[in-house]
Amino acid sequence: MTMITTAFEREELTDPVNRLNPYLKGVYAPVREEITALDLEIEGELPRDLYGLYVRNGPNPLTAPQGLHHWFDGDAMLHGVWFENGKAEYRNRYVRTADFEAARAGTCEAGGIFMPACKERHPTVYKDTANTDVIVHNGELMALWYVSGQPVRVDPRTLETLRTETFSGALPKNVSAHSKTDPETGELIFFDYDLYRPFMSAGVVSPDNQLSWFREVELPGPRLPHDMAITKNHLVLMDLPVVFTQSGMRNGLWQIHQPAGLATRFGVMRRDGTGGVRWFEADPCYIYHVVNAWEEGDEIVLFACRMIPNGQTPDPSFGPYGPMAVVLALQAVLYEWRFNLATGETRQRQVDDRVSEFPVVSHARTGRKSRYSYHVSIPNQPVQLFDGLIKYDLETGASQAQMFEPGVYGSEPAFAPREGAAGEDDGYVVSLVFDAATGASEARVWDAQDFTAAPRARVKLPARVPAGFHAAWAPGGAVKRA
Repeated sequence: MTMITTAFEREELTDPVNRLNPYLKGVYAPVREEITALDLEIEGELPRDLYGLYVRNGPNPLTAPQGLHHWFDGDAMLHGVWFENGKAEYRNRYVRTADFEAARAGTCEAGGIFMPACKERHPTVYKDTANTDVIVHNGELMALWYVSGQPVRVDPRTLETLRTETFSGALPKNVSAHSKTDPETGELIFFDYDLYRPFMSAGVVSPDNQLSWFREVELPGPRLPHDMAITKNHLVLMDLPVVFTQSGMRNGLWQIHQPAGLATRFGVMRRDGTGGVRWFEADPCYIYHVVNAWEEGDEIVLFACRMIPNGQTPDPSFGPYGPMAVVLALQAVLYEWRFNLATGETRQRQVDDRVSEFPVVSHARTGRKSRYSYHVSIPNQPVQLFDGLIKYDLETGASQAQMFEPGVYGSEPAFAPREGAAGEDDGYVVSLVFDAATGASEARVWDAQDFTAAPRARVKLPARVPAGFHAAWAPGGAVKRA
């Protein structure tokens, strides 16, 4: 794979160790300039019933790192394409968390996850970047962080940071990435986890941004979950068998392992905050990302991407970053779990053996039975890249693929319902793609009901978009306008 050499690499990456870091080079190298570009060039024709914002989050260090740098440590940058009346606009903006501003001022107390944790620092023990996820709540965007951080409100039209969100001062701790918003009630259902105490927590925020309830959930020990699920009446938390080592716990270091004998557990709670937590055991595994969940009679049905071994060994050319690259080369397959609330039984099955991850569904179906999900295809190679998209039919297990050209890679997609949509997949799939050889980036729009066909439109972007993390669709009629 030939990859571009960026100005960042040539002029700013002076640390000799970080010259070996594959996640600071080529398509991963950060961009510096914040851009607003209106009336973009379009190849093909944008549908006029495509109205709203595709926005993607990801790490983008403001300054060249000195010392060991993990890909997950980069400052958050949002890349957004606004679609309206057959035209498109592009903006990219840093998410200005409190730690981002402190780092600019030289006063940030915490570092990245290769550094010892600042255990005495509240409410986060590492530099809080908000670089992982982006969701829509109360008409605004909310940028979230995977280690559980302070949520940051962002204007969906301008991508300018609005404020750190505390829910009128009532937020007890943090909000993790992959918290959910309910498409019918407008509620935010969130979770949080403690790195060094045996607790998780969960809560609900009303559509008008008031904390409805919050509670801690006791665990056998500290855990490192990444996602949660919701249904109409329940939420599902995860107690996964990946934990800090004993030395990592003692010294505040990010050293993780999977001890033998620990099961995967799913904790089911009522969404109104009443009652206890009911735990369902399953075969040991790790889960990064949930597809969706819903209720069928006495059962809760959960689809997610279950991790499998990637078979890689550290690449010596990456120096000390070899082990990091092995962990980041995600390999997962689509799985289904069923939890019977009447009998306590857990059933599970593998749906497909194709490697796919970063799944999304139509947001209108979140927590309700859904038929279609859209995933990225991930080749098994030394660094994480997405070489195509896969549409799954969750009822039949059938799939369709939209593979990119050689050397072209993509981002997590978003499903955008057409204005006046009549069915679950009546709309468009949108993703950002970039050419590893040239750096050229574009937004592509596919018809979700004709998924294997060529894109309906390719929107040429004025700047390179680095590889990143999660994306969302914000319907134009549902967001606040500046």
